[in-house]
Amino acid sequence: MFQSLAHKVLNIMKPLVNESEQIKSSDIAFLLFLSLINVINFIDRQLLISFANWIKPELNLSNFEFGLLAGLVFIFFYAVMGLFMGAIADRVNRTRLIAFGLGLWSVLTVFSGAAKGFLSLAIPRMFIGVGESTLTPAALSLLGDRFPARWQGLVVSIYGMGVSIGLGLSLFIVAYLEPIFGWRGCFYLLGSIGVMMAVGMLFIKETPRKQPIINNTSILHDLSFTKVYRDLKVLLSASPSLTATLLGTVIFALLLGATSFEQLWFAEERGFDRSVIAQKTAGIAISAGILGNLVGGYGGDIFLRWSGIGRPYFLALVMLLLAPFIITYRFIDPDNIFFWAGVFAMYFQIGCLYGPAFGTIQDLAPSNKRGIVVGFAVLLIQICGAALGAVTAGLMIDIFTKYGFSQPYSITLLIFTAISLLAIPIFVFAGRRFERDRQKMKEL
Repeated sequence: MFQSLAHKVLNIMKPLVNESEQIKSSDIAFLLFLSLINVINFIDRQLLISFANWIKPELNLSNFEFGLLAGLVFIFFYAVMGLFMGAIADRVNRTRLIAFGLGLWSVLTVFSGAAKGFLSLAIPRMFIGVGESTLTPAALSLLGDRFPARWQGLVVSIYGMGVSIGLGLSLFIVAYLEPIFGWRGCFYLLGSIGVMMAVGMLFIKETPRKQPIINNTSILHDLSFTKVYRDLKVLLSASPSLTATLLGTVIFALLLGATSFEQLWFAEERGFDRSVIAQKTAGIAISAGILGNLVGGYGGDIFLRWSGIGRPYFLALVMLLLAPFIITYRFIDPDNIFFWAGVFAMYFQIGCLYGPAFGTIQDLAPSNKRGIVVGFAVLLIQICGAALGAVTAGLMIDIFTKYGFSQPYSITLLIFTAISLLAIPIFVFAGRRFERDRQKMKEL
């Protein structure tokens, strides 16, 4: 299946690919398979959030507790371990590493379906984070070795479609499978699928590295905090563009964390039935997210080649254009077409982020340090962005509710939307510094 689809994709790309780049159908097939795993990854991660209107009342959770489960409990372990998984990915067989992580998080997803309260859901969520932390550092490192640098934005965006597709499919699961299996049965089903895919991953060969592993140092040495800190300090000091890209993405991720309460907002303050809104937003999430990934990835690559200015600048322009829609739909009646335009814009913007941000990180990070840099990026984005956003949003909603505010979810989400706009000037700076920093990083 993947090979056939890969041939079709390669035929579409041929007019744009230089002969010297030697992109093969097997490379495309590999990209598609990793993207599918990323879809499973984000369905797994998002399923708790998509089932918020079921899980929160059944387990008697406060908004703060739900924010912890959606954010810090999962993300802390995911992000911290992701940093070290990046170092491991720079030294070991990356396909086996992905297989291990996929198997681990899938088994624990099954256990999540049996949760009876906060603690019995929190414990498996912690270690699901450990399992999922293996995927992105290893996958992006593999793709960086498979594809030419000028295609990294598009390649990362195709892989990153897993975010949007996974988010949308989790809502489809809520809308169409919950009446059949219940929310617990959906967790059991997803975990079983993941275990089977982990077995399949074991049969995929490792990709040759563009830069060889340095064999005279041990993995334990590479995993030491001092070594990781020293490597990152050198790289971030050498590239203000890399630093600014990370900072802007973290600020934007605060909003991503806060949107953990989006389904609750639809049901509690906009009057939607919980199953109906899952159906409506599922299709929007997938279509807008995929379009956003393509625009962000391919558009960012074209913008870079046309202007010589880095992809983050392109992302800043997109955010500026979408800002009016993303702000105003919080105030508009759901019967108004502009309400749904705003929902579409939100999911489109989320899709746009991945390609320009991680494509920039891929370009600036040396090949033999790419895993560590990606792992560090994931740590910052997830803990300082998504986790902090989810927990803080949950706490704010509880406080606003306690003091009698009529629309605590709307107020909270608007505050985080305003904060996310601070990323725009930071992305502009990152884009303008990109080419200068890329040349400098080649000398390290």
